Amino acid sequence: MSPQSPSSQLSGTQLVHGDHGPGSEVAPSISVTTTFRAVPHRDLEGFGTLNSDQHIYSRYSQNVTSRVEQILSKINQGHAITYASGLAAAFSALVHFKPKRIAISGGYMGCHGTISTYMKGKSDDTPIISLEDEFQEGDLCWLESPLNPTGESRDIKYYADKIHAVGGKLLVDSTFGPPPLQYPFKWGADCIFHSGTKYFGGHSDLLCGIIIVRTEAERMQLWHDRVYMGNMMGSLESWLLLRSLRTMHLRIPRQSASGTEIAQWLSRAIVPQGQEYDGIPGGVVTKVWHSSLQETDANGFNPAAQMEGGFNACFSILLSKKEYAEKLPHSLEYFVSATSLGGVESLAEQRIQADPKENPLLVRLSVGVEEVADLKDDLRRALVEISRGN
Repeated sequence: MSPQSPSSQLSGTQLVHGDHGPGSEVAPSISVTTTFRAVPHRDLEGFGTLNSDQHIYSRYSQNVTSRVEQILSKINQGHAITYASGLAAAFSALVHFKPKRIAISGGYMGCHGTISTYMKGKSDDTPIISLEDEFQEGDLCWLESPLNPTGESRDIKYYADKIHAVGGKLLVDSTFGPPPLQYPFKWGADCIFHSGTKYFGGHSDLLCGIIIVRTEAERMQLWHDRVYMGNMMGSLESWLLLRSLRTMHLRIPRQSASGTEIAQWLSRAIVPQGQEYDGIPGGVVTKVWHSSLQETDANGFNPAAQMEGGFNACFSILLSKKEYAEKLPHSLEYFVSATSLGGVESLAEQRIQADPKENPLLVRLSVGVEEVADLKDDLRRALVEISRGN
């Protein structure tokens, strides 16, 4: 399957029927077998192919995982492979690209930790450089957009042009921008990475990592590595992911629209102490980060063009006092005080509780599928409560 032209529409038809073949179950069974009965004249060249019904051993392939990867390939307009977690996928990408240097700035702490772990197994040095440094041949540009935890977008095409000019590769961590919000191949990415735990899973009940590459030959290289690293998804997680994909075209646009509305609403509440906006007391919220709030930059980058299907549903706010940031997640009713993002339930966390490098005033919000009016009421009430010292 060759990549299709990206569209801001995520096909519900593909999500529901994209893995069905002759005789396949409509709702797949949970497969728990590790090994399969041998058949005569098995095609050994068929190992790892998505349409293979010649499964041998679940470390190589099994039915539900193959069905999941068929759908992921179609909706991401490339060739997808799954892993046991987002960080398992990140590690596999490093093994695959074997970078001479890695250009990365900010973003998810877990990927920085995975890079450090990867380097422990290398005899030679792999320098870490900034995204703003000059690139060289053999570099891997690791670009996260939108950025965790703020939800700000970075210009994928700019970094694609910069790294390709020296013969390097661009990996885009698009966890905050799943289909149909963003299609990084359209802007020059060589590889797309997702923590499928988040929006693809969507229900806070599975761990998953996803890598999408441009060609089937690249996917087969990744599959071969996965066989011998043993970091494939479990059978139950594959089944849960396949279930979740069926409603992705309903969940993601809803979360995107609600998250954008709430981010813009909170940004209007940045008013001086003694004033208020829509019942939110002034002097409490001092900054809101979100792709929809970014202005076109000096290079002409407009996040709205890159995020053609809608803006991210996870973003951050800055409060004026540390005690406000500590109390807010625990003062909310509909926003659950928990880490992670992308689930149907809204979440809130003082990000420093998960990442010690973050600003203690920063609270990250992940917007779910609840009624947006209820989420606003929840935030308004909690912000009033913490401002009064309750």
